[in-house]
Amino acid sequence: MDPRTLVRDFVIQNFLFGDASGLAGDSVSLLDNGIMDSLGVMELINFLEIDLKIQVPDTDLVPQNLDSIDNLVAYIARRQASAS
Repeated sequence: MDPRTLVRDFVIQNFLFGDASGLAGDSVSLLDNGIMDSLGVMELINFLEIDLKIQVPDTDLVPQNLDSIDNLVAYIARRQASAS
């Protein structure tokens, strides 16, 4: 499965309780729209590190990396490229 689908499915299952209608699009801010809170960020980091094998340093914990599905997919691609 591609990273976009994995991330979208994770967000829908864990933060929207399976209701995809709460996610208006992949560019929607997960924090500003109340989809994810600070505890959700930690759940998301755990998902990235365990399921996707992406190491997330503290310096990367910024909205530009984690605040939307689009940002997350771009971040995953950058981390995977730097790990190669």
